[in-house]
Amino acid sequence: MNAWLIAAGVLLAAGLGPCAWLALRGAAHTRLAGVNLATTLVAVEFLLLAQGFGRSSYVDLALVLAVVGPVGTLVFTRFLAGEPHEGGGPAT
Repeated sequence: MNAWLIAAGVLLAAGLGPCAWLALRGAAHTRLAGVNLATTLVAVEFLLLAQGFGRSSYVDLALVLAVVGPVGTLVFTRFLAGEPHEGGGPAT
């Protein structure tokens, strides 16, 4: 066990607990903030694990998560906005 894996374990235990608490409780915008912060922490977790295990494939996962995470936040924000649909059918 090296320092990178110890840091990954500490981040997993101390960092994702509050994020899970936010994601499971409170108003919708508070839950969204918890999920967004958890996405960032998991990307950092993958980078720490990549250094700890010496595997570059975990870096690829972190990069993909860093790109897809904010896009998911934008999608959920769009759903939270609750804008009514205009018209009855698809646009032509």
